Amino acid sequence: MAKKSKITQNEKRKEIVERYAARRAELKEIIRRPSFSAAEREVAIAELRRQPRDASATRVRNRDSVDGRPRGYLRKFGLSRVRARQQAHSGFLPGVTKSSW
Repeated sequence: MAKKSKITQNEKRKEIVERYAARRAELKEIIRRPSFSAAEREVAIAELRRQPRDASATRVRNRDSVDGRPRGYLRKFGLSRVRARQQAHSGFLPGVTKSSW
């Protein structure tokens, strides 16, 4: 089980990313497009740098939805590899069967 502080910190990051997402997309579009003037681009770059660090979506860590484990995350289930295996063996993941060959 992950530390509760790490889990809450990650949840706070998700909220911050959501709050700044639209404005970040606008600024990145201004920076990317050559149709905007160099001055406009520089203003957009400066504003993007002024935003909080946690506003970037890459700062959010994928964590197990049950216990918050940060490693071995499986997107399909929203669980870590350990928890996904446990739940698959218990029959809680429909359509998932133990492989054998």
